[in-house]
Amino acid sequence: MMTGATAVASISALEFKEELKAAQQAVIATFKENHKTEVLLRDLCRNVDQVLSNIWKKFAFPTTTSLVAVGGYGRGELFPYSDVDVLILLSEHPDKPMREKLEHLVQIFWDIGLDIGHSIRTVDECMEEARADVTVKTSLLEARLITGSRKLFREMQANYAANMNPQHFFQEKMLELQQRHAKYEDTAYSLEPNCKESPGGLRDLQVILWVAKAANLGNSWRELAERGLLTATEAHQLKRNERAFKDIRIRLHIHAGRREDRLIFDVQTAIAETFGFKTTESRRASEHLMQRYYWAAKTVTQLNTILLQNIEANLFPQPSVPRPINERFSEVNGLIDIAKDDTFQTSPSAIMEIFLLMAQHPELKGMTARTTRALWHARFAIDAGFRHDIFNRAMFLQILQSPQGITHALRRMNQMSVLGRYLPNFRRIIGQMQHDLFHAYTVDQHILMVVRNLRRFTMTEHAHEYPFCSQLMANFNQHWILYIAALFHDIAKGRGGDHSVLGMSDARKFCFDHGISKTNSELIIFLVQHHLTMSQVAQKQDLSDPDVVQAFAELVKDERHLTALYLLTVSDIRGTSPKVWNAWKGKLLEDLYRITLRVLGGEAPSKDRELKNRQEDALKALRLYGLPSDAHEALWQQLDMAYFLRHDASDIAWQTRSLHDKIQSPAPVVKCRLSPIGEGLQVTVYVPDQADLFARICNYFDSKNFGILDAKIHTTKGGYALDTFLVIEPAFANNYRDIITLIEHELAAVLTQQTPLSPPNRGRVSRMSRTFPIVPSVDLRPDEKGRYFLLSISANDRNGLLYTIATVLTKYKINLYTAKIMTLGERVEDVFLVDGAVLQSAKNQLQFEAELLDALRI
Repeated sequence: MMTGATAVASISALEFKEELKAAQQAVIATFKENHKTEVLLRDLCRNVDQVLSNIWKKFAFPTTTSLVAVGGYGRGELFPYSDVDVLILLSEHPDKPMREKLEHLVQIFWDIGLDIGHSIRTVDECMEEARADVTVKTSLLEARLITGSRKLFREMQANYAANMNPQHFFQEKMLELQQRHAKYEDTAYSLEPNCKESPGGLRDLQVILWVAKAANLGNSWRELAERGLLTATEAHQLKRNERAFKDIRIRLHIHAGRREDRLIFDVQTAIAETFGFKTTESRRASEHLMQRYYWAAKTVTQLNTILLQNIEANLFPQPSVPRPINERFSEVNGLIDIAKDDTFQTSPSAIMEIFLLMAQHPELKGMTARTTRALWHARFAIDAGFRHDIFNRAMFLQILQSPQGITHALRRMNQMSVLGRYLPNFRRIIGQMQHDLFHAYTVDQHILMVVRNLRRFTMTEHAHEYPFCSQLMANFNQHWILYIAALFHDIAKGRGGDHSVLGMSDARKFCFDHGISKTNSELIIFLVQHHLTMSQVAQKQDLSDPDVVQAFAELVKDERHLTALYLLTVSDIRGTSPKVWNAWKGKLLEDLYRITLRVLGGEAPSKDRELKNRQEDALKALRLYGLPSDAHEALWQQLDMAYFLRHDASDIAWQTRSLHDKIQSPAPVVKCRLSPIGEGLQVTVYVPDQADLFARICNYFDSKNFGILDAKIHTTKGGYALDTFLVIEPAFANNYRDIITLIEHELAAVLTQQTPLSPPNRGRVSRMSRTFPIVPSVDLRPDEKGRYFLLSISANDRNGLLYTIATVLTKYKINLYTAKIMTLGERVEDVFLVDGAVLQSAKNQLQFEAELLDALRI
């Protein structure tokens, strides 16, 4: 006769593993044919139930034990590679033989290939853990008996129900939801969303059902509709979007062959193609998928708000005494409420009015659930007639002209699908991805971010962030002009063609329709057309060239256009991605603004005047160092006008102080300081010139993982290289003194030793660059005066890229004078001022460009 221990020892995990694997593969194969989401989730769950039950029976546990499914598995849903969470429920604490038996059981669960999450508890321990941890409390809410003692399971359920405090549970889940949303930056529009955890995803839907079930309000969307917490239409929308998210999650698991809930760039196209989306000339397959995803997440977010407000009102009833605002709206407990259920039907203009009222009354913190629902369903009333109504047009302008609440109003309008219906072309870019390697947001979210940035320039609490912008904004009347330009600057993206030109047409029509004056309309249209111009001039052209400044001044025409374009440009760059804006870009833009302003004020660009001003300012700074009055003369005699025009007075003074007594130094001199712009380090190298100097310096910085933002290359009359670099690295802020000392000693040693340069490698590229590679480009053309060549390069960013470029320049003996390094997220757009004998031959030029292109490829 076989004993219990012998029976347990004889259990073959391999047999169950093969059975489970075969069943899983069959279910997945069926799904690939019929795409029935609920069938797959149910069948995978049943297969695991069957295998676990069979294993449990072979252990012959006492009849007072239970095997319970909890979490998503308890809900009766199992995704292809999800965790399988189980609770082994005991009537009493196990003795040593029982513990060993349970350990063996759990080990077999793992051995058969399940990603098991397990707990072994008595009923009392379950209650104790649930009181201490809301995660445990939530998992037990969906507990389901797999096998074992039904009596013990019901005892646990009864104790759980007796201990459940729906109000407390609701508050805990709301705090948890807020923390999770904050982790994902409170947006459903991440370019790589997590379809389970991101705002507007599956977890938000589960939270609703959890708090509703805990409060005995219903276990499904249908039951919630029957209780009046949502309408039948809303229940249908939630069910449909829930199914869509589950479908995406299933396909992610199947594609990855493991648990994967993120729609990362690497898989978006593959997942899109499983849905039948195709890449066209104008749009990628992934863009079709993601726009559908964002629309679904937006709907879920809105309905989530309505439902949670309704559930909260049910759990925490408050006396409501309406305080009339006007005949259509009242204030109820700090929220705006419609006077009648049919307010929006009888007065469609109230759809626009409610956002204006909320902007005018900052004490209103939101809308009642009734109002939110009514507005959500009334959005379809925004048709051509609504858009042509002069009162609605006037109210929309009033919203933009309000002294406060503009950003919140526009975001609410977008979330409620009012903004996209009022501005149909805006609706086209809602949820539209941007695969340009530097925008971190969808087009609509980027636009609203730009408006937010402009608004912050008007607020005293944010004046410390960008004081110069805040000062300009304070003196710029009619801020709303900038907000309209922001709304339209990218509105034409994705249509094909130049979005700046297409956006001009949209802006022109808006201005005409809304009765905006000719002068203000011209400014808005100008800003939309040229919203990229100022950044291109500042970051790609030589600001020491009077002709560059003069041409830009002629474009902007006057101070008002210049100020408006500057404020929009700063807000636009800041709104692309946290990685794109830096202090160096800010300085370039501010320099261009100030230089252009002087020209517009009547000061003709003059190299001689600028030279004199910078030298005088540098001398003033030098006097503070206590140097002899003639200390600068020897060094300055070695420098030409180009040097003084390309360096600020503070840089000239610092370099003069550092080098005035080292003019004939045979050894390399390296000096380093914190950059005056407040970000990064400024490194000056003074050494007898050598052909591979730029490559050697780039190689050193690359070896330290320092990023180069700017390089100014100069050769003195005495044959010395005087090169200045602006480098960045996050660690600079913590221990910059040690890093400064390290750079000064190490870089000097590198330049002294003259060891052979190591060959550049292709470098490691980011996942985003691998997924969305751009075709590298090289543009080489003479400058307007024919003295130098402008070399423009565009490519995916990667480690060691600048060193790679430098080695090609060195190979062809090309001299470098300036390097403007512009990094836009994952893309670089660098501009070099160069010359060299090889560039005088068309054949050699082509050979050089071909080799450089090859070096840029990833």
